[in-house]
Amino acid sequence: MNSAFATTGRVLLQIRHDPRTIGLMLVVPSMLIGLMAWIYTDTPIFAQIGPAMIALFPFVVMFLVTSIATLRERRSGTLERLLSMPLTKGGFILGYAMAFTLIAIVQTSIAVSFAVWVCGLEISGNMWLLFIVAALDALLGTSLGLMASAFARTEFQVIQFMPLLIFPQFLLAGIILPRDQLPEVLEAIGNWLPLSHAIDALVAISAGTEDSSTVASLFIIIAWIAVALVIGSLTLRRRTP
Repeated sequence: MNSAFATTGRVLLQIRHDPRTIGLMLVVPSMLIGLMAWIYTDTPIFAQIGPAMIALFPFVVMFLVTSIATLRERRSGTLERLLSMPLTKGGFILGYAMAFTLIAIVQTSIAVSFAVWVCGLEISGNMWLLFIVAALDALLGTSLGLMASAFARTEFQVIQFMPLLIFPQFLLAGIILPRDQLPEVLEAIGNWLPLSHAIDALVAISAGTEDSSTVASLFIIIAWIAVALVIGSLTLRRRTP
């Protein structure tokens, strides 16, 4: 466990000295949410899609940053050197997950605060629960990014995972078309995807209609995070040729 904490500290220190990555993670999601609010000025549409945007943009950004950062550790030989010390693959993945969890909390605080107090998104439900779901959603992007990086050999291959792991969730989560209007097979698939549950929970909290299904969505998101981290730790290679 100490090695995981050491990895967490090292990752945070590296990010601290990379202002572009900090800007991408902390500023860009809020900018995109603000752009959507600006596009739909004087219409009721942003009130409808705002919760989904809080889920989508941090999720995608954290996936990209985490997967590429982890892959660079392998390509540079850093991971191979670390694993020659008392550090397991699981400890490495856990350390990265904890580092990006802290970043996700900050990112979520900024994005939700910006959406609510600058863009005017109305939240009728529990604001703390909204923060928790949004943070779990960002952590979901992190865990899927860690899993993708374990399989990829290059940054380009990481991008190729987006059509597999990200785009289907975007298309089937109910953003473009409500899931109950999709063909039955696609609706069934969409109902199992974690981004769908993150959006459902955020929409319910925004409307003040959260109930037991919202809690169930939280557990489904957490289960997806855990499975992705386990797969990432089991398939992680020491070095990418």
